[in-house]
Amino acid sequence: MPQKIRFASFNVENLFSRARVLNHRSNAAVAGQLAKIEELNKRIHQTTPFTPADKRRILELYDELKEVIDIRENRGDKLFNRAKTKVVAASGADWDGELMFEREEFTKVTRENTAQVIKSLKADVACLVEVEDRQALAEFNSQLLDSRKFKYPFCIDGNDPRGIDVALLSNFPLVSIKTHIFDGPGNSRTFSRDCLRTELQLPDGRSLHVLCNHFKSKSGGESESDARRERQAKRVAEILQEYNLSKDLVIVAGDLNDTPDPDSPLRPLLDVPRLSDVLALAHPTDATARWTYHFRKPEQIDFVLVSEPLKVALKDAGVERRGMHDLARLTGGKETQFKDVTSWSNAASDHGAVWAEFEI
Repeated sequence: MPQKIRFASFNVENLFSRARVLNHRSNAAVAGQLAKIEELNKRIHQTTPFTPADKRRILELYDELKEVIDIRENRGDKLFNRAKTKVVAASGADWDGELMFEREEFTKVTRENTAQVIKSLKADVACLVEVEDRQALAEFNSQLLDSRKFKYPFCIDGNDPRGIDVALLSNFPLVSIKTHIFDGPGNSRTFSRDCLRTELQLPDGRSLHVLCNHFKSKSGGESESDARRERQAKRVAEILQEYNLSKDLVIVAGDLNDTPDPDSPLRPLLDVPRLSDVLALAHPTDATARWTYHFRKPEQIDFVLVSEPLKVALKDAGVERRGMHDLARLTGGKETQFKDVTSWSNAASDHGAVWAEFEI
């Protein structure tokens, strides 16, 4: 007898707290501060002796960024004096420590709005993007999802130090788990976060393979970020060669941070034979039904891509946007947000959640 399965993918923008640097509404402001953080991190860890100019620049950057980062000095020699007004280390090799991101706690309303979106999806399996860690996921699942909580919440740390990992919520048992955080030559990691692969066991004994992703954002320069996303898309396409997309139940999901245009860096993945976008299948002529993110204009940057058996089994798909702020204005009054979403600061996310229902 056919069984109904609902799958969802949602960029939650963290569950309990978020790196403060990411809380700007302007992508340009976030990108600017992240570039300065990268410069500061390189300078404080350089092994060559600090010149007077190096020390001035380190102090200048730290003063600009001290509201969003901290320099943790672990033991032995220090980078700064006690007041953090002077660089006292001779080089990055002469002190032990690291740059840390300051975090901001979310309000109860914000957490509940995020939970409301997830509960409204009524999913059996959900890929979540931008989750702090496994403990945060487990606490959110048990404390806020009530009767909709999942049996198997799973997350591992990815490559992003800001605590924005990919995760899985499932009501089906996990048979196997594989991470791709180490893909790439040397220290040049392919995935900004991870391509988290899980095999789930469905009630009829068949396997459902889910690949959760969060590709590189567009910050850091268009050419560089485009190249990184294309590299990630190619790697996921390579991973898919391990499956038979004509027979296996496979889902690739997540925030891919780009649009499905003909010249998109995502094309190596989107053009994989026997792999289909559920939103394009369900709404082939209505682009307004497919947008998941709004920056200057509505765009689809979140995806649920499925293998041929799931394409055939697809009954419906859509985007849950009610956790977004200003939804009525963005949609010309066609959609309205949840009543408790009253500002960007307490919105569930600036992304809509993609959902799909199958009968297999």
